[in-house]
Amino acid sequence: MEISSLSKTVALLVLLLATLTTLSLGQGNRGSGRGTRLGYYRSSCPRAESIVQSAVRSAVQANPTIAPGLLRMFFHDCFVNGCDASILIDGPTTEKTAGPNSLLRGFEVIDAAKSQLETACPGVVSCADIVALAARDSVVLTGGRSWQVRLGRRDGLVSQASDTANLPAFNDPISVQIRKFADKGLNTQDLVTLVGGHTIGTAACALFSYRLYNFNNTNGPDPDINPAFLPQLRALCPNGGDALRRVALDKGSDNSFGNSFYENLRNGRGVIESDAKLWSDRRTQRFVQRYLGERGQTGSRFNAEFGRAMVKMGNIEVKTGTQGEIRRVCTATN
Repeated sequence: MEISSLSKTVALLVLLLATLTTLSLGQGNRGSGRGTRLGYYRSSCPRAESIVQSAVRSAVQANPTIAPGLLRMFFHDCFVNGCDASILIDGPTTEKTAGPNSLLRGFEVIDAAKSQLETACPGVVSCADIVALAARDSVVLTGGRSWQVRLGRRDGLVSQASDTANLPAFNDPISVQIRKFADKGLNTQDLVTLVGGHTIGTAACALFSYRLYNFNNTNGPDPDINPAFLPQLRALCPNGGDALRRVALDKGSDNSFGNSFYENLRNGRGVIESDAKLWSDRRTQRFVQRYLGERGQTGSRFNAEFGRAMVKMGNIEVKTGTQGEIRRVCTATN
């Protein structure tokens, strides 16, 4: 082959590769990590992570219930149009006002961290990245293992309560849970792992008391509930009682991050229906068993796998460039 022909061939191959790369990037960045990287603020705001960590630590020390609140906030944000802090925007019809988000807590912690960051590095750190860091720090402060958070998200421009309709719900059957996670590029193991975040925190009686008295019009309790556990739940949530009373999702360990949540599922002590189904359905039970170390599976994997799944979830539909902005105040677009 002549040199000129070889050069033309190489040029065509380079052009084809560039075209394919452009097409691939144009497919979006669901769970891929495109647009985020480690050390994103190393030069522009070197104290970014420590400032967020300090704000979260102060809040959790004053009120331990803030930790699960910040973790849930990240989950609820990422599942609605990506991890873009749209859940923070105030307004009469924003995501924050939707039913599934009505009991979230910790918004003031994000605001405090943002205020400090704006003093240190004005207009640099996104609210979306603050939410991602706060979720990681909350896990660490309750005894979980740390992970490196990829940063570089931009803040969303739109927040609508109607977009929360596809958030995973407390009474979703496993097939629906699997579909909702798959729609975000997350597999069944990711589902079981991320739901393990319920090892810290509580749920309102309103979300599960229907399981205790007349489940599916049977005039009896949900058969997935351990009969020995039922009186405890009924005492906490009497029929017709306070619907807003909070009950630990991981009995005996609601402020300590670990795999005891899965032990409770195995023992019929899952509080909300969607959690309990993780044990009763074979598609998810095998991953619960893996975190328990049953049937020859390797135990003590949950902490490491949780970090991996959080990184994956944290890159759902990440906004970059003109797709978003860096808000000066997290509760309103610029």
